Amino acid sequence: MPITLVRVPVDALYEFTINCFIAMGTSAEEAAYCARGLMHSELRTLSGQGQGVRRLPTYFERINKKYILPGAPFEIVKESPALALVDGHNGLGSVVSQKAMELAIQKAKISGVGTVIVRNSTHFGSAAVPALLAVEQGCIGVAMTNAGPEMAPWGAASGVVGTNPWGLAAPTGGAFPVVLDIALTTAGKGMMQWYAREGKKMPLDWALTPDGYETDDPEAAMKGALLGIGQHKGYGLAMMTDVLTGVIAGGGFGLAPYSNQARQDVSHTMIAIDIDWFMGLDEFKARMDRFIADIKAAKKRPGVEEILVPGERDYRLEQEYRAHGARLDAVVFDQLQALAGNLGIAFPFEKDVVA
Repeated sequence: MPITLVRVPVDALYEFTINCFIAMGTSAEEAAYCARGLMHSELRTLSGQGQGVRRLPTYFERINKKYILPGAPFEIVKESPALALVDGHNGLGSVVSQKAMELAIQKAKISGVGTVIVRNSTHFGSAAVPALLAVEQGCIGVAMTNAGPEMAPWGAASGVVGTNPWGLAAPTGGAFPVVLDIALTTAGKGMMQWYAREGKKMPLDWALTPDGYETDDPEAAMKGALLGIGQHKGYGLAMMTDVLTGVIAGGGFGLAPYSNQARQDVSHTMIAIDIDWFMGLDEFKARMDRFIADIKAAKKRPGVEEILVPGERDYRLEQEYRAHGARLDAVVFDQLQALAGNLGIAFPFEKDVVA
């Protein structure tokens, strides 16, 4: 059956998210970083993907159990003009990753390219969030992270590598930057849960049963391993992402991330490329705009009305939400109301069900 959705004003949801984090014991600065991350995901991803403000109760639980440590030091273990190795000390992953990208941007402005690799971090949300920080400073941003072992290596029946998301963002002369924000699995278990709640079958290339068979049953799939995008290609990219994050950082990789909830052992890599080192920013934007125009002018496949570039659908979704209110799963709405009660803060929303 269809899932009930509830409209909530975006600005009020942002303020509520900040208030939740402060009530959980974070600093105001940490709350702002975390709210930026969750709100980006809420406004730009599908509800079934499991990101956004629905993660607030999870943060509350993990902070209470000291699985995540607000106020943890952002330790620069080693650095050069272009490089840094950071230890996140099990701090808030959204904070650690954004600070790491800010450091990468500073280094890019000196050296042309800045790379910051992080170990001992936690879940950081959408990879586009730190990547877009670079765009705001006239850079191309690349953000990647490893994750828990949910993806099966090609030919295997069990998970060994993570969804290992990438965020890549570049400025344009138009209304929005080009942003590629993807996990390296065909889909995640959040989408499978959504399909299960709606009583729908899912595509066969999403996941395996615990016995290693492809399945269109989301309930069976949630007990098994995920499949990579492009079959063996997604697995290969996920493995190399672990190399570029956890292996080289001296942090967790493969089976290690999230194997111990008290030390999530997640690693990130942040890269900023200063466009001005190569050419003027305005020239770069003009070149990007010509590239986008060529893409949109391509001959369309039958039944296709418009060709989009990465990030365009997400930009339009955010504009619609800002104009008319974000759409929360009614179950999530109830969970947030309960969380507000537990934290002793106001819950400023009415249950405005989407028609």
